[in-house]
Amino acid sequence: MRTTPTRGRRLVAPVAVGAAGVLALTACGGSGFEDGGDDAAATGGGSLSILIGSSGDAETDAVEAAVAAWSEESGVDATVQVASDLTQELSQGFASGDPADVFYVSADSFQTYAANGSLHPYGADLDNADDFYPSLVEQFSHDGELVCAPKDFSTLALLINTTAWEAAGLTDDDVPTTWEELADVAGRLTTDGQTGLAFSGEYARVGAFLAQAGGSLTNADGTEATADSPENVEGLTYVQELLTSGSAAYATDLGTGWGGEAFGTGAAAMTIEGNWITGAMENDYPDVEYQVAQLPAGPAGQGTLQFTNCWGVAADSANQADAVDLVQHLTSTDQQLAFAEAFGVMPSVQSAADGWRELFPEMTAFIDSADFAQNVVNAQGAADVITDFNAQLEGLKTGDPAAILGSVQTNLQAVLDENAS
Repeated sequence: MRTTPTRGRRLVAPVAVGAAGVLALTACGGSGFEDGGDDAAATGGGSLSILIGSSGDAETDAVEAAVAAWSEESGVDATVQVASDLTQELSQGFASGDPADVFYVSADSFQTYAANGSLHPYGADLDNADDFYPSLVEQFSHDGELVCAPKDFSTLALLINTTAWEAAGLTDDDVPTTWEELADVAGRLTTDGQTGLAFSGEYARVGAFLAQAGGSLTNADGTEATADSPENVEGLTYVQELLTSGSAAYATDLGTGWGGEAFGTGAAAMTIEGNWITGAMENDYPDVEYQVAQLPAGPAGQGTLQFTNCWGVAADSANQADAVDLVQHLTSTDQQLAFAEAFGVMPSVQSAADGWRELFPEMTAFIDSADFAQNVVNAQGAADVITDFNAQLEGLKTGDPAAILGSVQTNLQAVLDENAS
């Protein structure tokens, strides 16, 4: 059991992503999804503007350095701007017909942008298109076509307070690999002042248990809602059992804002979070000793959720060829590893996985979980459904899992049907 917290390399969230928290955008301007722009737009020859939503100085500095290196080599002027509200600023740019050339796109806003013609679909032009994780390609495809290059990604894993673990008489052999074992160690870690396991009461965390039960909110091609499946009911029922046992709790029920705070303050001995938590641990709770493990398997095997964003290129950009060339540079194996070392993100290309493991040997559970990670729902208009799902999850402890999922089923199917019409 490791008893030294990770230090020296900071892992932080690249951008707030996930199914909850970003409302579906209203229809924006654009030249039409099928329209790749006129000849002048395709040939480039101007300067590029890049709009990002940064997690902090480390990310901003790294992106600016990478863009500057490309600019010097290509001879194309390029400027990076950090958005204060990325969604709002992108929406304004699209509506005015003068968006940034290159920009971050979150998974839950992607389908809206793709459907309303805001994005130039350049995925087939990338030399490294086959190197991206297939599940990330799926997340950023529209009508079967890769539209934009996955920028990076995060997965969920189990963080364990090693001091509490050892105090409970637990060893490496006790790291849970099944639901039964997770419930057992959560109970053994629960004391008068500490809950065994805490996590945020939202789809972006609870959804991992649905995946472990073999469930998902939609079918494979995203055309049919499957929220009320027996597998999902089983997964949500297990979460309810954890909550009612007293050995697990939502972070907010412990007086904390999220799983990282519950874990860092000692209110919980374990939590379920993404690799962005390690930056908070280093900055806010540097004395907490912990280790990271893959999430335990459920009845259907291992499962987790992944969160990602992509490099969008505007359909209205007058410099699409240069923009795509820049994205090619930014998503290269070496550059993605440089980003990882600078601010901790996990590369979206499979060729960089071993390099990431070498940089962060104690965090490998996160990147190894990519093999069984499930995308969050990103259907156009689904954000409001997820917001309602999250509200219902707040009452899961005394609620009816089947009824909750039945409501999600009705609402999500209505959205999917509207998209298909």
